Amino acid sequence: MENKRINGNDLIALGYKENHTLGVALKINSKRYGFTRADMLARFKSVLEDPTKYIEDAVFGILAHAILDQEVVDKSLIALNETPADYVTYGASEIEAGAKVQMNIAMKLPVAVAGALMPDAHQGYGLPIGGVLATNNAVIPYGVGVDIGCRMALSIFDLPASFLESNLSTLKDIIMRNTKFGAGNGYLRHERVDHEVMDSKLFAEHNLLSSLKDKAWTQLGSSGGGNHFVEFGIVEFEEKDEVLNIESGSYLGLLTHSGSRGFGATIAAHYTKLAKSLCKLPYQAENLAYLDLDTHEGQEYWLAMTLAGDYASACHEVIHDKIEAALGAALLAKVENHHNFAWKETWNGQDVVVHRKGATPAAEGVMGIIPGSMATPGFLVRGKGALNSIQSASHGAGRLMSRTQAVKTLSSNDLDKMLKDQGVMLIGAGMDEAPMAYKDIHTVMASQKDLVDIVAKFSPKIVRMADDGSRED
Repeated sequence: MENKRINGNDLIALGYKENHTLGVALKINSKRYGFTRADMLARFKSVLEDPTKYIEDAVFGILAHAILDQEVVDKSLIALNETPADYVTYGASEIEAGAKVQMNIAMKLPVAVAGALMPDAHQGYGLPIGGVLATNNAVIPYGVGVDIGCRMALSIFDLPASFLESNLSTLKDIIMRNTKFGAGNGYLRHERVDHEVMDSKLFAEHNLLSSLKDKAWTQLGSSGGGNHFVEFGIVEFEEKDEVLNIESGSYLGLLTHSGSRGFGATIAAHYTKLAKSLCKLPYQAENLAYLDLDTHEGQEYWLAMTLAGDYASACHEVIHDKIEAALGAALLAKVENHHNFAWKETWNGQDVVVHRKGATPAAEGVMGIIPGSMATPGFLVRGKGALNSIQSASHGAGRLMSRTQAVKTLSSNDLDKMLKDQGVMLIGAGMDEAPMAYKDIHTVMASQKDLVDIVAKFSPKIVRMADDGSRED
């Protein structure tokens, strides 16, 4: 117990408030300065009781000043509401406490209007992954997320499921020749493809975007690291879908998951830093710094976010077009949906900005794809337009354990057995993406039966993911 790390809850138990001083104390604690845990706790308590004694202290002086100056500091901050606004949680028993804490903080923002927590939710930065937040005329860069416009795209081909089983090596070769993965990876100048997204006038008018254009062009049509994938699988329709005009049966499908690559990540980092400089929030909420859409900065971010979303879509389009051409098969339907984005919508009669960080749009009749993992099924769904969820659903199964925990605790033998049992050929990926690191997709789907209808099931069979250890999700 002596070496157990001191955390925010330990300091709060001593009487520290969830504000700037808590952050200062935690920074001091991270260095420890040779003190034992007990010594540190004793000194933290002593400084809080009488900060004047520590004004000149080499270690705790900065904390003493922070405590004494707190009234002044607090007056410079945007105050949070004392209690969070109400929000609905789906699959609450399967959601970790950290995600719920983050959602509670988000619902205290003065611009918060409504919220919902999806059944795949887990802790992230600012807004939790799986968090949906409607705000009043404000956009939160970290409420959108780092991988702006990350999305799923599913192509359904006029080829039977049996085609996959009899053409495994050919389909593997098609994936290998037409995809690239991992942070920093992309295409050489002579390999680049043209796409109208690269003709956006914003690349000429916007200094930051202009500096990113060459990188964006290099990575156009590539996929990120982490949980991003390109996979062939079997799409099963139990009955005819009248809207898609697809008969019941099993078909070859291509499912992709990726986002706006380094282009979107740089935009996110830039505007998060800008938002934090303009929107001073208490320590526990600083990653929820927002930009007013009536300001130049807010409008500038909105344009950049929108372009990053278009770019992410273009990446999927390039991949699907290449693979469709290589297959030489007829396309029956293509469905695409995105998360890590903000939309201007009307909720309960009010104009709002809806942030879906790791959540799928599920307005009435809107199609979406909710994947499971590399060896568990995903689902093609149609939204029901539920008001309580702000017309949203989960964007996947959701992590059950952190990447570090997965690598340390999961067995590669167990993964190999699971892949073999499910008939999955895996190219790339690490133990952090093992199916056992994710929640049970069937439990997640059962928790949101009021949000979406299942149209078809997708079972992955040939899965390619990054194998360079990169983490872009």
